Amino acid sequence: MRGTGSPRIDAHHHLWDLDRRAQPWIDHDVLSRSFRPQEYEVQLAAARFDGSVLVQNLCEEDETAELLMLAAENPWIRGVVGWVDLTGDVDDSVARLRELPGGHRLVGIRHQVQMEDDPDWLCRVAVRRGLERLAANGIPFDAVVRPDQLDSVVRSAQGVPALRWILDHLGNPLDGRGSDEWRTSISALGDLPNVAVKLSGLGNLAGTGWTADMVSPLVQHTIAAFGVDRTMFGSDWPVCLITGDFAQVLAAAEQWCGSLEEHERAAVFGGTAERWYAL
Repeated sequence: MRGTGSPRIDAHHHLWDLDRRAQPWIDHDVLSRSFRPQEYEVQLAAARFDGSVLVQNLCEEDETAELLMLAAENPWIRGVVGWVDLTGDVDDSVARLRELPGGHRLVGIRHQVQMEDDPDWLCRVAVRRGLERLAANGIPFDAVVRPDQLDSVVRSAQGVPALRWILDHLGNPLDGRGSDEWRTSISALGDLPNVAVKLSGLGNLAGTGWTADMVSPLVQHTIAAFGVDRTMFGSDWPVCLITGDFAQVLAAAEQWCGSLEEHERAAVFGGTAERWYAL
């Protein structure tokens, strides 16, 4: 891995050990095994990345503690996006996690909003209060949502301007296609200076046999809306293995960014993540 110059950061990947903790959300044979740090590190080194951001799978604080321990044991894990109950005592939860081994690597919080039936879950009073406490603690929030929840992200990001937001997977446009509503929401989020976006999870959205060209219109609309200083690459490994692999995802992202200047590509492939997560 490179050790000088602008860092190359994979801003979104997962790890899990089924011998230690079940992952009930897994519904695909490819993912029905453990994915441990050693296996991912091989991918990271082959792609010449300097580090990564490890993202939660479960809405369980105990899992976040385990991910922080992995970060303590593997210094290439530059940050962990974990979970706390946004409707609970966020200050206490954050303080508790920061005291754990690897706690200084807690760089973000995510909730599986996409699993909430309520499209306006983010706008609930108790949730808004929790988001405000994240901002007070200097911790950004990763928003993983369904397309019908994007409008609530817009309103919530407007309502909590002190919070740094990161939109995962471009807001999950269905079937790898962006509706007019999706494009409107992405443009609205791009207008908000406290929101960034991840080029992640796009192969699975497009489906088996996907190509970079299939997804390119969505990516170009997104980069135009956010700019490179608020756009970051994430492999979504190992979830990406459902329809491809790390190399295919990276090659696609490099194609999408092929017309950018060198310093702009450096932002997408590391600089933005380094700044937005304060790695």
